[in-house]
Amino acid sequence: MLAALLFPLCSFLCASAPLRETNFARAEEPLDGAEGRPLALDRFQPRSMLVLPEHRPRQAKFPCVDVHVHCRFKLRQSPEALDEFVRLMDHQNIAVCVSLDGGLGEQLEEHKRFLWTKYKDRFVIFANIDWQGDGRDDDPASWNLNRPDFGRRMAEALADAKRRGAAGLKVFKGLGLEYRNPDGALVTIDDPRWDPIWRACGELGLPVLIHAGDPRAFFEPVDRFNERWEELRRHPEWSFAGGDYPAHAEVLASFLRVVARHPQTTFIGAHMANSPENLAELGRWLDAHPNLHVELSARIAELGRQPFTAREFFLKYADRIMFGTDGPRDFGRLIPHWRMLETRDEYFPYAEGQYPPQGFWNIYGLDLPDDVLRQVYYENAAKLIPGVAERLATSKHVAAPP
Repeated sequence: MLAALLFPLCSFLCASAPLRETNFARAEEPLDGAEGRPLALDRFQPRSMLVLPEHRPRQAKFPCVDVHVHCRFKLRQSPEALDEFVRLMDHQNIAVCVSLDGGLGEQLEEHKRFLWTKYKDRFVIFANIDWQGDGRDDDPASWNLNRPDFGRRMAEALADAKRRGAAGLKVFKGLGLEYRNPDGALVTIDDPRWDPIWRACGELGLPVLIHAGDPRAFFEPVDRFNERWEELRRHPEWSFAGGDYPAHAEVLASFLRVVARHPQTTFIGAHMANSPENLAELGRWLDAHPNLHVELSARIAELGRQPFTAREFFLKYADRIMFGTDGPRDFGRLIPHWRMLETRDEYFPYAEGQYPPQGFWNIYGLDLPDDVLRQVYYENAAKLIPGVAERLATSKHVAAPP
């Protein structure tokens, strides 16, 4: 009996030994996939064998307003870089951009000088709140947001920003994921201390473009089941899994409570409110909150891989969606936007020359009708964001919207 049990085990061990030796030897070889060798995931760059009709718009079909650009951070206050970006805007039919890096006070004045000395007709500017101020990184109790009357002081600062020409408020994702209370716990977006800020924006007519949360995959364990594993391996600091970070749903629920609490304030959910993976749920939020709008920056990879669902969403909520890029983007990163929104093309890269910056998939065109394209490209922004309609009215790109 014992021999009968041991024989299969010995046979298995003997048979598997060469396999272990082979794997050990291959571990020293480059993981380049050549000649059947193992392939490292970050070297995977498949070339599709599909032969399909291709349409490559060289610019937007209609003049557009990019409601999500970071001119301070990405142009680095370089006049030459700004000139080059405006030339690209002209070439790509981008009539107006919304710079989201204005700051407050003198910082806002400095950004105005940078953009408006030559190009006031091409840019509107959103203000920002410095939640930490001059507080020490290791001492949240010293941060501005934890000092007395922060909400009231910021409401007054926003009134001053409007007098200086600011068109809205941009809130970065640090609110809810980075800023902390004196005890070290993360603050929430719906903390009542911030209510004076949201209320002031409604009274002042300043829309709030807020980045709440991040892609859902960034809140999941970074393991073999995570569809953004390769991206998170390159940027481990982008992961919000574990620790004391809230769940993705908790962050967005906190944001939606603010939207519900301040119906007179216009909120714009950055990056499709960070819910492009579940457009049915996002649609329910839009149905429930007439003061909520979204913009599509940095989410064409998510939208374009679900073309039927996304197209239906754009048709139903055409008056609630705005165009954005999270730019300034270069020519190669802009073209896929036009291709996704305007054509019926199938299975194409969402970032030319950069496959895949966000996920291992290609996208499809939504083939949106002209009336929807006009709304997404510029009409919605002209209605919601102060200063946009006036700039469009004097633009060589487009006549004043009706």
